[in-house]
Amino acid sequence: MFDFIHISLSDVLDIAFVALLGYQIYKLIRGTNAVNIITIVLLLYFLWYVVQALHMDVSSAILGQILGVGILALIILFQQEIRRYLLYLGTRFNMQRYAWLQRIFNQHTTAAVTLDLDALTMACRNMSETKTGALIVVGRKSEMGMYAGTGDVIDAKMNNRLLENIFFKNSPLHDGAVIIVNNKIHAARCTLPITDRQMPAHYGLRHRAAVGLTENTDAIVVVVSEETGRIALVCDGEISRISGANELRVKVENLLNYERQSMN
Repeated sequence: MFDFIHISLSDVLDIAFVALLGYQIYKLIRGTNAVNIITIVLLLYFLWYVVQALHMDVSSAILGQILGVGILALIILFQQEIRRYLLYLGTRFNMQRYAWLQRIFNQHTTAAVTLDLDALTMACRNMSETKTGALIVVGRKSEMGMYAGTGDVIDAKMNNRLLENIFFKNSPLHDGAVIIVNNKIHAARCTLPITDRQMPAHYGLRHRAAVGLTENTDAIVVVVSEETGRIALVCDGEISRISGANELRVKVENLLNYERQSMN
């Protein structure tokens, strides 16, 4: 009955590849207005397939031209999403796991990230109790120079008193983010990219900036809300609510330990 159906290994691989590509596109556009545009494009493609099957030559030619030009239009329209996804892939491609690539490109082992967790957690706890807004970036493998250049370079050894003074409401440096690299406060009053994803209304500009940065880099961002005093940890574009300083310490330490293990 179904003798006309012939499925080969290449067909299975083709279907698996298309499914994987579709899933990656979904991840790329999830939570953005691009979902509506992609839906319209798929409907146009389905309509073009139908008019071709019905031999409606004029309609088929018109829709074919629209879809042909539409590919270029989609690339221009989604350039930010495409850029974000390529950055996402690049920052998570760990060449340390591929020794042969490391030898070809002569890559040197990157030093593990060092961070004074006591100073970080103590500062966040104190700022949480006083409802002092804070945006703290902990850099890992991704280059932070571009974002540090938007603020004031400090390059001082990190301690909790310095962090609290920076975010003190009357401080000229409190507005913006602090970037920590290798246990040093590299820069303050930095501007971070804002995510274009739809987020709940109770998340403010600091949370949107934290999500925006972690979508483009592998950095860890700690946010202290000025309205509620709640602490949040942001990594890979996802926000985790933190119940207190002890949980913050454990989660940041786990993220840094995971990175050290991946380098070995």
